[in-house]
Amino acid sequence: MKPPLPNLSRRSFIKGASLTACGVAASGCSGLFGKSEVRFAVVGLRIRGMQLIRQFLEQGKDESEPWDIPPVRLVAICDVDSEVLAESAMEIEAITSEKVETYNDYQVLLEQKHIDAVVIATPNHWHALQTIWACEAGKDVYVEKPVCHSVWEGRQMVAAARRYKRIVQSGTQNRSDLGLLAAFPRILAGELGPIRHIHGLCYRNRHRIGIQNTPLVPPASVNYDQWLGPADDLPMYRPQFHYDWHWVWNTGNGDIGNQGPHEMDLIRWVLGDPDHPQEVFSFGGRFAWDDAGETPNMQVTSFRLNGVPVTFEVRNLTIDPQTDAAPSYLGWRVGVIVTCEGGQFRGGRGGGFFYDNEGQRMQAFPGDGGGDHMAGFFRAVASRRRSELNSPLREGYLSSCLSHLGNISYRLGNTVSDETLRSSIADDPWLVAAHERHLEQLKAWNLNPAQLEWTRGPLLKFDGASEQFHGDLAAPANALLRRDGRAPYTIPSYA
Repeated sequence: MKPPLPNLSRRSFIKGASLTACGVAASGCSGLFGKSEVRFAVVGLRIRGMQLIRQFLEQGKDESEPWDIPPVRLVAICDVDSEVLAESAMEIEAITSEKVETYNDYQVLLEQKHIDAVVIATPNHWHALQTIWACEAGKDVYVEKPVCHSVWEGRQMVAAARRYKRIVQSGTQNRSDLGLLAAFPRILAGELGPIRHIHGLCYRNRHRIGIQNTPLVPPASVNYDQWLGPADDLPMYRPQFHYDWHWVWNTGNGDIGNQGPHEMDLIRWVLGDPDHPQEVFSFGGRFAWDDAGETPNMQVTSFRLNGVPVTFEVRNLTIDPQTDAAPSYLGWRVGVIVTCEGGQFRGGRGGGFFYDNEGQRMQAFPGDGGGDHMAGFFRAVASRRRSELNSPLREGYLSSCLSHLGNISYRLGNTVSDETLRSSIADDPWLVAAHERHLEQLKAWNLNPAQLEWTRGPLLKFDGASEQFHGDLAAPANALLRRDGRAPYTIPSYA
């Protein structure tokens, strides 16, 4: 598929790329195995699920830019929180004047033969098992990032999708951004020269989640056993039940595994989609907040892919306690900086820019945020051609693994002083510069560098073929690659 020019509309790009295999004719096509429409359900509704539903319902209303997809219908929604489920059903009915089926139990939903596909937007710890169950039930899947909560379960997802011949797309929508589709092939072709370094950025203005002395009691509207699923039944000391699961290892992966998989995916994409890195190192900490969160709010991770050094930064603290602004680097807060011998690309979702070596902007690549991403999934479901997916499951899995491997190094780390950390990274100029940026931000929070306690992880060696660590810390590192799941929500082994 040739990359589109930046000024092409989404509709022109889709038609030019011959992606409308079945068109939008109401009579259907052979790819739909005689059906006249693709019928899908959305699972997990509180934030991302409803965002995807609204996007789907709004697409195509502009007659000048219709959404090129086969006939598709939202027929069901599912959530373990009965209040969220009811509110979502009411909103959908208000928009469409039609009722959708509602399910509290995902396994009951999968028994419905008239549902062809599921869109999974549940918490991270459920993505793998829900995807595998859907594949076993003969459903196609669109699964949000990170597609898996651990490396091993991601491999089982890929194997299950292959065994049951399902269409599975990961929700890394940057792969469908028109600006990036135009820019990245030119970088890969060497237009800016060989890539020397890639910097991934995840600067978000998150906030303290609080802490309480007694365990949190889940809302009465939540089926807590089903919400936990494969996660361990551990006490929670955060005040808010929903969303803040991101910052606890049992259910989330921190921001390197929340926002980060989008940018990790860009890093792999612009390098030609390599497999796993050979080594990984991470340091950081959870500073200033003194809350119930476990994941770092400041984190730096490094690895090599295709021989190229990569540095990834997470900064969740605001610039200082008095402002709600997030920091930035070279004008970007979330995205990638690709440094080549002959210039740079700076950008992310929504496109980006080429710069020369003097920092002068050379060319813009305006993007659209990947608005066609879900439509591409439905076209592939209709045609049964995985080649039409911009972000197939395997790529989403490998990109998610970069986040997981970084977290494993961090979680095996020791507490060190700022001086000790600085000395240990002195040979890597990219890490030194990242550390200095973090230090300046921490100083704005009135934290004394001499009193800082960093978590410095070990440099871990990883064998991509066996997906196992090797070396002195192989045993504890490998233990963090896998979680089988809590009975009866165990994850089946396919690989």
